[in-house]
Amino acid sequence: MTLTEQPATCLVTGGAGFMGAHVTRDLLSRPELQDARIVVLDDLSGGFRENVPDDPRVCFVQGSVTDETLINQMFDVHSFRFVWHLAAYAAEGLSHFIRRFNYTNNLIGSVNLINASIRHETERFVFTSSIAVYGSAQVPMTEQTVPCPEDPYGVAKYAVELDLKAAHETFGLDYTVFRPHNVYGEFQNIGDRYRNVVGIFMNRIMRGQSLPVFGTGEQRRAFSYVSDVSPQIAAAPFVPASRNEAFNVGANQAVSVNELARTVAAEFGVDPAINYLPPRVEVDLAWADHSKAQRVFDPAPETPLTEGVRRMAEWARAVGPRESRRFSSIEVTRNLPPSWSDVTTQH
Repeated sequence: MTLTEQPATCLVTGGAGFMGAHVTRDLLSRPELQDARIVVLDDLSGGFRENVPDDPRVCFVQGSVTDETLINQMFDVHSFRFVWHLAAYAAEGLSHFIRRFNYTNNLIGSVNLINASIRHETERFVFTSSIAVYGSAQVPMTEQTVPCPEDPYGVAKYAVELDLKAAHETFGLDYTVFRPHNVYGEFQNIGDRYRNVVGIFMNRIMRGQSLPVFGTGEQRRAFSYVSDVSPQIAAAPFVPASRNEAFNVGANQAVSVNELARTVAAEFGVDPAINYLPPRVEVDLAWADHSKAQRVFDPAPETPLTEGVRRMAEWARAVGPRESRRFSSIEVTRNLPPSWSDVTTQH
């Protein structure tokens, strides 16, 4: 039997995290993978073991993409036919202050996977990038917009995109890149104080705390419900038109952070107690065009914000509030937002 005739072995990095948990579930339901084995790799720094589906086709490995020896051992054992790389530390604003950590985890870890995929002739490498690659470009951001990232997180993501393109041109590694934005939903780490504003709001409401908002709160974002995004990511290797292409994925309707706070508070039956903090450096409007993904993937209708928040809130109430842990290895403290200034500094 040839490789393509054998049951597929899939690798999902970050599969115990938010997006990876959903993509893993979507893979289990795909007819092309009904006999496939799915290996989930996660270091549990931001994910949870219970997020991994309890299914005999799924094998969990605790470890990091930065561990080159582990990555090579896993590929030697499994010769992964498909790779979904979702592991990342996606705190865009914090990335200015954790540059070494950001590039080690989000760039070097990705390179470890790309090298192993080249050596083992992986058929498709699916990578979740971010609209952070565009920077404060003209909106709506399209795939034809020239990337100009303005923070280390976006720089790392774009560097991986460029490296995948180079790996394809030199070695024939096929890839698909997705640029999601402001995704929320079940399995999100609501205890992370630095990222995922919907989760932060829900966690603080359940703890009886105010809702922190930087600046005026009139920044507008298209908050994207995860189940509108993850099926497209899971489908990529089985959609010929997605080969060696990049896609924006997410919601089309942008709302203000103030409106989001009111929506989340209403779902929990409380008034939004907003604590306005000094502004941080960020774009006022982040909104992407998704017409390319809609043509290629024909996604289901978009989930309204109120419905997505309702579903996530139902899950959040079931798991309960989580302790908000501080990042323990801040590398640069200059210009660190005051609300983050009580963290440990690494010299």
